[in-house]
Amino acid sequence: MKSANASITAGIVLMMLGVLLMLDRVGVLDSGAIVAPLVFAAAGVLFLSVFIRRREHWWAAIPGSVFLGLAAVVTSAGLTGSGASAGFLFLFMGAGFAAVYARVPDNWWAIIPAGVMLTLAVIVALPPAFQGTPIAAVLFLGLAATFGVLTLLPVRPSDGTSTGHLKWPLIPAGVLAVLGVIMALQVSALLIPLDFAVPAVMIAAGIALVVYAFLARTGKHRKVHGPG
Repeated sequence: MKSANASITAGIVLMMLGVLLMLDRVGVLDSGAIVAPLVFAAAGVLFLSVFIRRREHWWAAIPGSVFLGLAAVVTSAGLTGSGASAGFLFLFMGAGFAAVYARVPDNWWAIIPAGVMLTLAVIVALPPAFQGTPIAAVLFLGLAATFGVLTLLPVRPSDGTSTGHLKWPLIPAGVLAVLGVIMALQVSALLIPLDFAVPAVMIAAGIALVVYAFLARTGKHRKVHGPG
């Protein structure tokens, strides 16, 4: 039954796409303004229908979000002519990877590309005046927030023993946060010479390593001796 429903859905989508392309060939529709976004949107909906039907088809959220993002980019660019329309692609892709994690929490890795795509969406949406250092600050802080969120989410270790939290993302989160703060301070005219920036990053990385080692040792102690 599920196979038949999938075939029916795919057949309807293919027929709709064929009709749209036929109307484009005879000059009834404008391919750039109407046909292209409709084709992208139809392909996105097709993949999302696959994603919704079965849990093991989590991968379909990725191409589905890409096609829907392309449809949004083409539509927005045609209506506004703004270069910031490209941000819709990153926004939809970030949502797609977030949906992958929401559907299968074991796929914790999806949080990383989701955070990267959402950060790029913010960067693309920034006004032209925010170039150079401000963009670097947003990039580093966005990536730091991504790894920070990753440490808060419950994940299942590869050995399958129990559900816990990842600790290694604290290291890149700390380093990226320091870099982001330095860039933000430079934007605020509180300039920090590069001679001080490198030692600051090294100190932050050292602190992150010490915290990671402490948390790892505490976790092993609790595992061996039990709670209390």
